Amino acid sequence: MLKGAALLILAFFYTVTLEGIARKITARIQRRYGPPFWQNFIDIFKALTKHSISHGFIFDFGVLMAFGGTIATVLFIPAGNLVVFPGLDNVFVVIYLLAIGLLGMAMSSVGSGNPNAGIGIGRALTQMLGYELPFMIVLVGVFFQYKNSSLSDLVNIQIESGQYNAWLMPLGAVVAFISLLGMLGKKPFDVFIAPAEIASGPLVEYSGKYLGMLLIQHSFAVFIEIGLFVNLFLGGGRTIWEFLVKFFAVFFLAVIISSIMPRFRVEQAVKFYWKWPLILSFVQTIIVIVSAGR
Repeated sequence: MLKGAALLILAFFYTVTLEGIARKITARIQRRYGPPFWQNFIDIFKALTKHSISHGFIFDFGVLMAFGGTIATVLFIPAGNLVVFPGLDNVFVVIYLLAIGLLGMAMSSVGSGNPNAGIGIGRALTQMLGYELPFMIVLVGVFFQYKNSSLSDLVNIQIESGQYNAWLMPLGAVVAFISLLGMLGKKPFDVFIAPAEIASGPLVEYSGKYLGMLLIQHSFAVFIEIGLFVNLFLGGGRTIWEFLVKFFAVFFLAVIISSIMPRFRVEQAVKFYWKWPLILSFVQTIIVIVSAGR
C-alpha cells in the first residue's frame, strides 16, 4: 500500500516537474522566454478548484475511467528498486490496463458531442494503428529472447548481465523510441491535438475539475510510456535514482526532437510507421530468432 502511494506521488511530481522544465526548454529553443517550470502545478491545482461542465453520464464516467485506469497502470511500472508488484508487472497487463484509460478518454471525448473532440479521437486512434504494430513486433523479439514478459524480471536480467536491450537490439530500441514519440503525442506525431486546427481535439470540452484530473492522467500516462521504454531497453535501474536519470534522458530527447520537428498529417504518420519502423522491427525480430536458433 505504501509502495503504491509512493510510486503515484513520485510519478505525479516528477513528471509534472519535467513537463514544466520542458516548456521552458522548448521556449528557449524557439527563442521565447517561456513560463516558469512550476506553472504546470499552478494550472492543475487551479483547475481542480473550479466547477466542471458536464455533458452527460458517458462524458463523466469516461473521465473517471481514464483516470482510474491510468492510475492502476502506474502501479505496474517498476521504478528502480521501487516495485509495487514484483513478478506480476507483466507487459501484457500494462498494455491492457493502459488501454482502459485510453478508451475511457475516447468515450468521454466523443460523449461531449463536440466535433473537434471527435476528430481528435479519430486521429488518435488512427495514429495508434500506426505505432502499435511495429512496437508490438519489437516486443515479440524481446519476449522470444528471454522467454519472459515480466518487467521486473526483464530489468533484473539486463542488470545482472550488464547488457541493455538497447545495445543488444539497437534496431528494436530505435523503433520503440519512434513509437514512443507517437504514444506521447510529440511532434511530428501530435496531429490529434493540433491546437491551431481542432482546438486541442479531445480536451476541447473539458474545464475545471475534469480538466485537472485529465492533466494529472496525462502526467501518469507519460510516466507509464517512458517508464516502459526505460525498463525494456535501458535496464530500468538498480535504484530509483538511476531509473529517474534514465527517464530524464529519454524524456528530454523526445522534447528536443519535438521542438524542432514539423507536424505530420495523420495519413503521413501512419504511412511512416508502416514503412521504415515496421521494416526495422521485422528485421530486428528475425535477427533475434535466428540468433537464438544457433
